[in-house]
Amino acid sequence: MPQATQNVDAGTPQRAGMSSSIKSASQAFILFFIGQFVISKLLGTTQTPGSSAVSPVPSYEAKPAGTVADYNPIPQTIVPIWPMNSTLDINIYVSPSLVMPSLNHVATETLVLEEKGFTLGNWKDKREIDTTFTVPKEVQNQGTLWAHFYVALQGHSLDPAAKDYDVAKAYHFFRPLNQVLPRKKVKKTKKLLGSSNTTADVVDDTPVAPTFASYYHPNFTMSFIPDSGIQNYVNMHPAVRQHVNLESTGARDASGQNGWYYPTLFVNTFWQLRDHMTELNSSVTTLPLHITLNNMNNWKFSLYASIDEGVKQNQKQVANGGPVPAAGDGSEFEEFKRVLVDTNIYLLSTTVFVTILHMVFEALAFKSDISHFRNKKDNVGISVRTILANVFMQTIIFLYLLDNSDGTSWMIMFGQGMGILLEAWKITKVVDVRVRQAPPDSWIPYRVTFEDKHKLSETEQKTKEYDEIAFRYLYLVAIPLLGAYAIYSVLYDTHKSWYSFVITTLVGSVYAYGFLMMVPSLYINYRLKSVAHMPAKAMTYKFLNTFIDDLFAFTIKMPTLHRLATLRDDVIFFVYLYQSWKYKVDYTRVNEFGQGGGDEELEEKMANKPLAAPAEADTKAAAKATGSEKSSVKKRK
Repeated sequence: MPQATQNVDAGTPQRAGMSSSIKSASQAFILFFIGQFVISKLLGTTQTPGSSAVSPVPSYEAKPAGTVADYNPIPQTIVPIWPMNSTLDINIYVSPSLVMPSLNHVATETLVLEEKGFTLGNWKDKREIDTTFTVPKEVQNQGTLWAHFYVALQGHSLDPAAKDYDVAKAYHFFRPLNQVLPRKKVKKTKKLLGSSNTTADVVDDTPVAPTFASYYHPNFTMSFIPDSGIQNYVNMHPAVRQHVNLESTGARDASGQNGWYYPTLFVNTFWQLRDHMTELNSSVTTLPLHITLNNMNNWKFSLYASIDEGVKQNQKQVANGGPVPAAGDGSEFEEFKRVLVDTNIYLLSTTVFVTILHMVFEALAFKSDISHFRNKKDNVGISVRTILANVFMQTIIFLYLLDNSDGTSWMIMFGQGMGILLEAWKITKVVDVRVRQAPPDSWIPYRVTFEDKHKLSETEQKTKEYDEIAFRYLYLVAIPLLGAYAIYSVLYDTHKSWYSFVITTLVGSVYAYGFLMMVPSLYINYRLKSVAHMPAKAMTYKFLNTFIDDLFAFTIKMPTLHRLATLRDDVIFFVYLYQSWKYKVDYTRVNEFGQGGGDEELEEKMANKPLAAPAEADTKAAAKATGSEKSSVKKRK
């Protein structure tokens, strides 16, 4: 028999503890804002028992006897058959069949829950049940595992086959405990060199029909909805209506249009994550089951049911080869739920806060970076090779994230793509990109060249020289490291294909040694003894975002190499801070490179300054020459 614990009194300690309560409140708070527009539609035609409206349907005991005129098989308005604060008995059995024999003939090991005296509408009444059960053979062979619910007012018979069974006092329904989902795509890899008997075959990328499997999650929250009240059955949301259990005999009031319904028991699968599910097959003989039995508000139930059903429909549509809906295939929402479920409540609260800061800093950095390069009049301090290298490296990272898109958030990929576009735009601002005819002995008739926009000044020539020197030493370090890593990877690591090997090797080098690409800029700063040419605001915003990325690295799902790479930028940031401290910059004056922090502000002030006619006295004074000026004029004559 399952062991149960009961928590009815307010003074009884909660099993989950204070952190569980805070986490639940946080989840409900976030979901409330997500579904504001949904709630108004779902509950617009629902009246609760506490409302001032009078019920158009009499109590179940006052229903007319015999057949009523104008009988409608589909009720229009439904009301609860049992009042609030009713005391209930609940039994739950598991079975591979929809048809259940008399409860006297059912095996006792299939009984997974037996609760008595549960109060409908008592928000403090919460039960926790832990048990295990044997998996039927039919379920191991892709069959459905059904949970049969038997609910009755306390003291009344639960067995529909019993002689004293009363449909006015008890009801029975069933729900599936397993889900049929498309199998996760397993990306098999192999060693590109060496014996083939120790490796797996490469996955076939040819589109095939999805294969489905039966999955089981061990945790279920089963909630009664005591405050659903009077409802318009016809206009209910389909996701909500599927959980409503109408009175089993089909009884109607005198009008023949309205009926009654039993208390709604919602089997909540909203927080069940795919990563926590077990695929059912012949090797699975026993399964654990944890049930939380409680009461839930109607608004929360409507929100959970509608969102969960919508996500499942999107998943089925995509799995069957249909187009991806605007809301996505459910993977992004699955990631959102995973963060809420698996993340510590304090870390989660901090993450929500810094997410807003991350978006603000990212927008400010994007704006400042563009503004800096738009207003820059020379190439002093700019490493053109670094910009070109950044385009190449960010493209490699994007291809790597795309190759591992099953484990990467689309938010990460979108940010990476925008970074590529920005770096490519910088190239056009620094040099002219031209397509020129190649030399006669070249195999390619045309080639892309980068030409200076104007004749370089002495300082710009120094910048170009320092850039060449920095990259010369950089090549001496980076190329041997890249070669060594490539040899190690091809000999000892497994890959899906040669393309995957090239991308993984390049991105591994970028992640490991990518910070070296910032070294030329730091070297140029050192040789010029200045950081005045650097986009200070944009770099400050970017470096602030690196610390936020450090936090995201532990909450958002991403490849391990990408997670480690977020830490390398911190090193560059501290070196840049040291250079900023050593090479002081006065942004209120024009610097030695023809730039000033207040250029735009000064021009704007001059443009906005009102025009005024000069005073007559000032004009005469200006026109009058001094004695020294007159003498100088005579001397020139």
